[in-house]
Amino acid sequence: MQKSIMIVTTLLFTFWCCSSDDPVPSTSGGGGGNTNQQDNGWLIDQGEVFDGGPGKDGIPSVDKPIFLPTNQITYMSDHDLINGVSIGGAIKGYTHPVLDWHEIVNDRVGGTPISLTYCPLTGTGSAWNRLVDGKETTFGVSGLLYRNNLIPYDRETDSNWSQLRLQCVQGALKSTQVETYLVAEMSWKTWQTMFPNENVITTETGFARNYGRYPYGDYKVNNNNILFPLGDSDNRLPFKERVLSLIIMEKSRVYTFNHFEDGLNIINDTFMGVDVVVVGSKPDNFMIVYGNNSPLGKLDFKALDVSEGGVIMEDDLGNRWNIFGQAVSGPNEGMSLGRVDAMMGYWFSFGSFYDPEIF
Repeated sequence: MQKSIMIVTTLLFTFWCCSSDDPVPSTSGGGGGNTNQQDNGWLIDQGEVFDGGPGKDGIPSVDKPIFLPTNQITYMSDHDLINGVSIGGAIKGYTHPVLDWHEIVNDRVGGTPISLTYCPLTGTGSAWNRLVDGKETTFGVSGLLYRNNLIPYDRETDSNWSQLRLQCVQGALKSTQVETYLVAEMSWKTWQTMFPNENVITTETGFARNYGRYPYGDYKVNNNNILFPLGDSDNRLPFKERVLSLIIMEKSRVYTFNHFEDGLNIINDTFMGVDVVVVGSKPDNFMIVYGNNSPLGKLDFKALDVSEGGVIMEDDLGNRWNIFGQAVSGPNEGMSLGRVDAMMGYWFSFGSFYDPEIF
């Protein structure tokens, strides 16, 4: 196993070096294998922390992103995925063709400092508040992985964080929880329908990358191609099936596209004592979950057709809600549904981290 991991990370490192006009730092821990770091102050099993190959910041975050309106973006295909974030009335989109190469974008949305973190190996995207412990920071790619998942580090304290655990796992901020913002992941075709005029990240990142090429070969379509040890594995669903994971109090419930085969549908559910509403559409390639706990009380929703503005449902009071859980018209316009931690991603990642329930 150790030999095969070293071969994989060597190939990944070679690929990165050959795919960029920028020098990529060599691995500090000897590519592949576990890190063998002397600091034992990890919240996770240190033996499962692996050096992914390119080294710290070898996969460079985008710290000065440039945006254009959706209708001016030309590098995306209909089936490509995009992660959208809405804060303070502003909406921005972060595309997977850019995130596959950079994994972290440090940005501001509606004046709020965020990092859009994305792990290509687990397919998980999450928007993090960059105000940590009262200080604004940026996040970078540490080059380390835990159960195939991204370990970002914050540049203020050099602490390491687990993307899927949503917490700092080593360093001065150990045990600090991440504050997240809702991420709406969908196909580019759906985004164009919903948000034809909103801002989307461009390929003007400051780095030379071939954004028209996926950097991990057949990884997305080869169900058994897992690059690093998983720890616990769960075979109840195909490893690379994309699912939505709701995460509450370190427990997870997973929703699949099977419930949304025929188009937009709504599921009312309760998990860990929290009422939630899950909305999804397989043809439009999205699933998303909100807390059904607004000041208005528990609401009853009906699904609408996907349309411009991202409006996807209406409640029994006459409010219309967009995909970000915001009432965009009706008697309670401006109100938002409750936020819960959730991510889209490959089944194996949530199975490895959480032993989830499957709805």
